[in-house]
Amino acid sequence: MSNQHITTQKTQETAQGCPTGPLLGRIALVAGATRGAGRAQAVELGRAGATVYVTGRTTRARSSEVGRTTETIEETAELVTAAGGTGIAVPTDHLDEVQVRALVERIDREVGRLDILVNDLWGGEHLVAASVFGKKSWQTPLADGLRILELGARSHVITAALLFPLLIRSDAPLHVEVTDGTARYNRRYRENMYYDLAKNAPIRLAFGLGQELVEYRGAAVAVSPGFLRSEQMLAHFGVSEENWRDAIAQEPAFAIAESPAYLARTVAALAADPDRAKRWNGKSTSSAELAKVYGVTDVDGSQPDAWAYFEDVARGKEGSPEDYR
Repeated sequence: MSNQHITTQKTQETAQGCPTGPLLGRIALVAGATRGAGRAQAVELGRAGATVYVTGRTTRARSSEVGRTTETIEETAELVTAAGGTGIAVPTDHLDEVQVRALVERIDREVGRLDILVNDLWGGEHLVAASVFGKKSWQTPLADGLRILELGARSHVITAALLFPLLIRSDAPLHVEVTDGTARYNRRYRENMYYDLAKNAPIRLAFGLGQELVEYRGAAVAVSPGFLRSEQMLAHFGVSEENWRDAIAQEPAFAIAESPAYLARTVAALAADPDRAKRWNGKSTSSAELAKVYGVTDVDGSQPDAWAYFEDVARGKEGSPEDYR
């Protein structure tokens, strides 16, 4: 699909009365868009009018090590298109340099630039559950610890290194690093050495890349959701999005949980902000902070702030999750 073809297609859609949006004509890539926050961000960027390349390892023909076949990148692309954008699925393992280079070549050939790069790569929850919680770093199998670093840090570095030559062709490049925890919250130790490194690396990536984007009038921002009601988390508790509150009996802190759409809506608002470079470049933020700035709410109309809740509870402050919604 050429740049001219995409522009012509969007012009025809507008003439036919199809929805438009603040990101109409913008080209985005969401790396790690199979499920969860990645999928939701792809859909919301599409809803705002963007053409969104979505990548991941699970397709309708093949599953990743996560082992969930119920979500695929093809389905994500279809959801993007249904929301009003143009979704393009490209199966990609972002730890495979050859595959990422092929992705770069395809985007270069089809559109010639990238305006928004969302680095939401992870896929390590199964390792965290088995090898991180309750274990010292030396009790974590070395192979599992190194895999956590590959999934949470090395994949992000490869993606940024190879996609940035396309991103800086934009007149206002935006790079979003999605992680777990803000720089403020992650001053504390995050359970285990491997997990701590993996979830702090994207924050430093956004800070460093932000310095390099200044001359291009761009922004690199680290963004964290709170307690995310992803498909995997809902399955873990045996609930659905419709009855998620039933899981609070098992885990009281789940009362502060947020849907993937919350982070996605805030990232879409960030992408549409013409002043984002001055406001956010190099910074670490959260879905809650962005929601307050841009007036965004979760699907239930609330504005949950999980990191404020967890930080206050850690300091012994009294209060319930509902006080932070």
